[in-house]
Amino acid sequence: MIRFENVTKRFRGTSKPALSDVDFEVQRGEFVFLVGASGSGKSSCLRLILREETPTDGRVVVLGRDLRTLSNRKVPYFRRHVGAVFQDFRLLPTKTVFQNVAFTLQVIGSSRGFIQQAVPEVLALVGLAGKEKRFPHELSGGEQQRVAIARALVNRPQILLADEPTGNLDPATSVDIMQLLARINAGGTTVVMATHEAGFVDQMQRRVIELRHGEIVRDERHGGYGDRSALPSLAPEPERGAAAVAALTAVLEVQREAAIAAAAGLDPTALPIEDDEIDAPVTDAARPAATPPAAPASADVAATQDTPAYAQPDAGDDRAGEQSSATAPSTAPAAPAPAPAPTQSIPVVDLPDIDVAELGLADRLGLADTDPDDEVGPTS
Repeated sequence: MIRFENVTKRFRGTSKPALSDVDFEVQRGEFVFLVGASGSGKSSCLRLILREETPTDGRVVVLGRDLRTLSNRKVPYFRRHVGAVFQDFRLLPTKTVFQNVAFTLQVIGSSRGFIQQAVPEVLALVGLAGKEKRFPHELSGGEQQRVAIARALVNRPQILLADEPTGNLDPATSVDIMQLLARINAGGTTVVMATHEAGFVDQMQRRVIELRHGEIVRDERHGGYGDRSALPSLAPEPERGAAAVAALTAVLEVQREAAIAAAAGLDPTALPIEDDEIDAPVTDAARPAATPPAAPASADVAATQDTPAYAQPDAGDDRAGEQSSATAPSTAPAAPAPAPAPTQSIPVVDLPDIDVAELGLADRLGLADTDPDDEVGPTS
């Protein structure tokens, strides 16, 4: 059906050939996948089979005809036996589904009676029965691709070429299109498909021809996709939004409980803390060590986290300002603070009550500017 004999194809203005000494043969009724990275030569092979291009060296023989000797006048007749499906559908927007499919038959001069019979049959084959009067913009992407396949099949070609037919479709629709192509192949049509869909290639286990820089590196029966290094891989996005708010809430709660435990003279890890232990007086020995600050959710939250929780000012305490100024950074060396009297107790200072729901929108979404040293990860 299709034979490449030491084919080399060079395009004008390029230093490297698109295809270099390519040699393979496709038998009648085969389903062949052409795989490889972008620019490896898959589409060039399809254009040579369709006689859109001619080889620089070597021969391309399709349906027993050497395409180098095929005159331009006979190319339209040759293409009646080769159907083509593309990634971008290429439908006529001003024509209905029926008219798009019938247009192929009208160009080659088919009778009206044959068109009226053949078009509904092929639309039923691709699952579009009853949608003959719809326009392309009234169809989904998968339905538009089915129209393109019906148009390629309506003349009953012996070979069907498919260039990334599922590239613009969602996964579920792509499965339907692949099942349709498999049914078409089971009916005797030879299918040659260029694709990057590694999952379909691995599942279907058909013949795989892998190209790399214009050369065939693998021709395997019942093969898989093979080298996937050229396929794009998406790294996981950092946790943001609701996850960041949840992490900040958890950190604030841990800090609150640790400060309460330390204020009560208990081990901060001995949680939960009973209500009657919360009102215990705070002494210097019971003051908690500074904990690593959480990611500031806003300017107000950052201000409360930069200062230890026990040193936050209280509106009802005259010594709150003194405690706040004592904890502020200073360039001059601080004088040692006088030791408190043994009998003097320090009253309990209210802890900051931070409500995540009152944070700004950018802060709750985890998009506020933060210091790299203050990042809170999902595992904090």
